[in-house]
Amino acid sequence: MSPDEEFETRMARALGRATVDFPPHSADLVRRSVARGRRMRLATAVRIAGAATAVAALGGGLFATGALGHPGPGSAGGPAASGHGRTGERPASRTAPPVSGAEMVRTLRSLLPPGGTVSAASGTGTQDGGHGVRPSARLTYTTARGSSAVDFTLARLDPGIPRDQQGDGGCLPVEVRPFDKCTTEKLPGGAVLDITRSFTYPNAETGQKRWYAVLTTADGVQLSVQEFGGGGEKASSGSADPLLSPARLTSIVRSPAWHKAIAALPAPRRAPTGPASTGGRQAPGPRLSRVLKAHLPRGGTVSDENAGDGLVQLVYDDGHGKNMVEVDVQYDMTADLAGHMGCADVTGHCEAARLDDGTLVKKVRGSSEKGGAAQVWLVDVLYPDGRRVAAREVNSYAESAPVTRPRPALSMDRLAGIALDKRFFTG
Repeated sequence: MSPDEEFETRMARALGRATVDFPPHSADLVRRSVARGRRMRLATAVRIAGAATAVAALGGGLFATGALGHPGPGSAGGPAASGHGRTGERPASRTAPPVSGAEMVRTLRSLLPPGGTVSAASGTGTQDGGHGVRPSARLTYTTARGSSAVDFTLARLDPGIPRDQQGDGGCLPVEVRPFDKCTTEKLPGGAVLDITRSFTYPNAETGQKRWYAVLTTADGVQLSVQEFGGGGEKASSGSADPLLSPARLTSIVRSPAWHKAIAALPAPRRAPTGPASTGGRQAPGPRLSRVLKAHLPRGGTVSDENAGDGLVQLVYDDGHGKNMVEVDVQYDMTADLAGHMGCADVTGHCEAARLDDGTLVKKVRGSSEKGGAAQVWLVDVLYPDGRRVAAREVNSYAESAPVTRPRPALSMDRLAGIALDKRFFTG
């Protein structure tokens, strides 16, 4: 999946909630969802930001830490062990010659298992795109067992943006990608390796499989490789495993063969010394998590908690089935929600009221817009000064996952109590 298509998929998921049944979220929902999930991939946003600010410096530590230069598990004798460089070898300086798209393709081909054929190969070099460049190589790899589309990208992360808000690394929350199987391994020296087995369409556990590996070094260099079973992305509806095993994907992103391309990345700017911009007022994640959990009935368990500025999600289980609970806290929402705090054109059961102080409260019991059997309950509160709290729950651990209980765990009154708690702003 290309960065643009990846972005479109995430945007569609975020906008999916902005139906007539539920008032629209603010325009920064994607950014806050990324911060909350700590793993959302905003490759396009990072690329745009990089056009104005070049990204993190490449220090010698990358090659001294062992993040590159050691074969991945199960890859003995494979490409990563074939002598494309030495672990302690420092790459060329920042003035290293550029690497072309053809060189990127040749490197990727050299790391594939022998015996297969390559077609539809293309690449971008280290000079294609200026400071926001993400050099890449993509091709189709075919053997007697079938075909897989393989896509490799290389980038440096921006030192001015928290790593949890950029790049391709990390395991996505179960609330967002319920059918992913993801593992994270911390490597010596501070590098992190993420391996994910997923599907091209994330809301189902059938169809074309998408597997990918992401290596993020301590110096902020990120190497990503993904593959699609059966051929190009969305070109197959079958469920065949991709041809490259997770061990082989690991060997590709850890191979020293990428040293030259890493050294040729554009030189970075100095990381900012002042406080990072928050893009406006944000309620801190730890506070949101603390206040939400204070409302949950005792005796239950909490798992899969993802809290970031403005948004918290978790899975609550009272012993009768898992239940996703989400709280979205925003400021300055009066104009954005104008005309959306009533029940006109809302499907399902809806109640709207104005409290004595002018606070608007909307309660909705509806079905999932994702087409499944899940029930979605929402209480949306808009204060006269523009502060907004939306408390939402689903009778499953994710809206697109199988239903785990007959109805949501929290009563509508309890959900309203959560949404009306002003400690989200001051607690």
